[in-house]
Amino acid sequence: MQDLFQEKNDIHTVSVLVPYPVDKAYDYALPDGVSAQAGHYVTVTLGSKETIGVVWGPGKGDVPAAKIKPVLHVFDMEPMGEDQRKFIDWVADYTMAERGSVLKMSLSAPGALDPPSSIMVYGLSAEGEAANKNTKQEAVARYLKSCQGEGARAADIMDAAGISSSVIKTMEKKGWLEKKNIYPAPPCHTPNPEFGAARLSDDQKACAKTLVSKVMDQGFSVSLLDGVTGAGKTETYFEAVAAVINQGRQVLILMPEIALSNAFVERFERRFGVLPALWHSNISQGRRKQIWRGVAKGQTKVVIGARSALFLPYADLGLIIVDEEHDPAYKQEDGVIYNARDMSILRGKFGDFPVVLVSATPSLETIQNAWAGRYTHIHLKARFGGARLPDTTLIDMRSETLDRGHFISPTLRQASQDALERGHQVLFFLNRRGYAPLTICRGCGHRMNCPRCTAWLVEHKTSGSLHCHHCGFAQARPKNCPECNEDESFVVCGPGVERIAEEAKQLFPDCKSIILSSDLQEDVEEFSKVLNAIRDGEYDIIIGTQIIAKGHHFPKLTCVGVIDADLGLQGGDLRASERTYQLLQQVAGRAGREEEKGHVFLQSYMCEHKIMQAMAAGDDALAARDHFFEAESFEREQAHMPPYSRLAGVILSGRDEAQVIEAARALGRMAPQGQNDQGLSIQTLGPAPAPMAKLRGKYRYRFLVNADKAVHIQKIL
Repeated sequence: MQDLFQEKNDIHTVSVLVPYPVDKAYDYALPDGVSAQAGHYVTVTLGSKETIGVVWGPGKGDVPAAKIKPVLHVFDMEPMGEDQRKFIDWVADYTMAERGSVLKMSLSAPGALDPPSSIMVYGLSAEGEAANKNTKQEAVARYLKSCQGEGARAADIMDAAGISSSVIKTMEKKGWLEKKNIYPAPPCHTPNPEFGAARLSDDQKACAKTLVSKVMDQGFSVSLLDGVTGAGKTETYFEAVAAVINQGRQVLILMPEIALSNAFVERFERRFGVLPALWHSNISQGRRKQIWRGVAKGQTKVVIGARSALFLPYADLGLIIVDEEHDPAYKQEDGVIYNARDMSILRGKFGDFPVVLVSATPSLETIQNAWAGRYTHIHLKARFGGARLPDTTLIDMRSETLDRGHFISPTLRQASQDALERGHQVLFFLNRRGYAPLTICRGCGHRMNCPRCTAWLVEHKTSGSLHCHHCGFAQARPKNCPECNEDESFVVCGPGVERIAEEAKQLFPDCKSIILSSDLQEDVEEFSKVLNAIRDGEYDIIIGTQIIAKGHHFPKLTCVGVIDADLGLQGGDLRASERTYQLLQQVAGRAGREEEKGHVFLQSYMCEHKIMQAMAAGDDALAARDHFFEAESFEREQAHMPPYSRLAGVILSGRDEAQVIEAARALGRMAPQGQNDQGLSIQTLGPAPAPMAKLRGKYRYRFLVNADKAVHIQKIL
């Protein structure tokens, strides 16, 4: 590759993009004897600060020579690939974000460009191999032999061999151990595609064959791996991962939540013999640097990560798998606003490699593309190993008699009791954190609201406080009503998972229960331990939010009760029905994943709703699902809503509500309406208060811009 520079008054210049909210690359001068190529990482001065940047191309020559600052340093690192740079440019254009802001997501490991520090490790000497060793010393020798000559740190030896530091010191003193300084190996640099190949069913083999053929074709494609919960989708797409590893290329497996990826790690290690590189917001800075360097140098072969892992600068990416592709967690709402599922498809197109979308409940957009033939539709229709799909019973809450302050119906209570008596586990699902969603004064009716948001404060008994789930505001529950000053007048309305746990303890006092909720399981390692304990049968009853809904396999769990199946249908979200159905299907999929058949109970006040009817379809579940999607698709088409049109929200916010309203009205007078020059439809609705009319102290008014699919909506916005 030739050096990229622009001759200007005998100065060699390059344009450098910096990770700040700027939309253009700036010209910098290369000192004599220094060369740089497009994609090289450099240090430059921006204002008065030194910053890392990436050479985006030759200098544009639009800056006087006297004003051009020099490139301070060119890093000895493989340059960022052209496909990654094109991807960054495209994402910036599509999301209407500054290029520098998108680049910042690719430079997400400060210090990773600096050479790594060496670490001191122990290796087994020839004398140590031959010596007569006691049991503890033999354990050390066994572990070091398994390291295949790479050596290990003292702490790792102690942990793996179960010994104290004195054993290492004694062996070192005898000359049985040798010290050496090494650079730590990048994570997941030697996955073995033959290590633990799974025995697949005939259906899995057929689906895996199709996926592997996409890999072998070495071109861009999109496939939907569509299979019921428990069908073995993971083991199926692992065969495509193995094929890419055999090619020496890299794989990215995206997951919507870190809890899901942690449950996944053990399965990956059993299949490929090593741990994957795990990328998420909670990893340490040291680990972040290791993974970033390994990815950029092409040494780290498999990354499992949250949506941000998509922007790592892969040296030779050969496959992206988007697991649970329907999940709303793939949408980033702050900063650069993007959907990682959609951007993964573009990344595959720029890199010319296959993308696999995986789900038991695909999004409407994805299933439409599969039905239209734009995506290859690969189907696993039955659970693996003979496990059967659970039965589903609708509990009509209009005909159930509940005691005051209770939310588990008599029907669900009896079914749970039967399951527990058989030694099985029970899951009570409610997608609402805390103890109760509303605290109200029984004297004057005053409701405890968040002072910064249009939201009620949620009581949490574990912390003894009232919390806002939107901005993080918290306060102690007041003794007196702030409106009427009546003493001890507050009562709670409605249940959260903490209140359901309290009721479960009253109903089943001899059973051990646990609450799984994102505010209670914030530590990743602790959450992983809890999941293992549930798998081992240490808990009888699990009470959980959506954190428990996807990807978890609990062999003894056969009874699932959804406390409020109608919850997600509230509000005016376009995708409310679709997302409620997806969540209920995922929760139902936790039941009966092994020999014992599961049973799911949905407590609903709307049993006639199309979602509830689709859930209760029994053996015709797949046909019912497709019928639901067809009905949903028809309604969207009639309403001229996505995926049959483009829809964008424009939100104005500010601390002075009158000022926000005035600005919104002025903008509304200029908003496009009717048809453009090409005869394409554009309609602007609003301004109106946003669904969350006040958030973090700011008032919010919203426009909705609805346009034909052929309209370049970014230009309009």
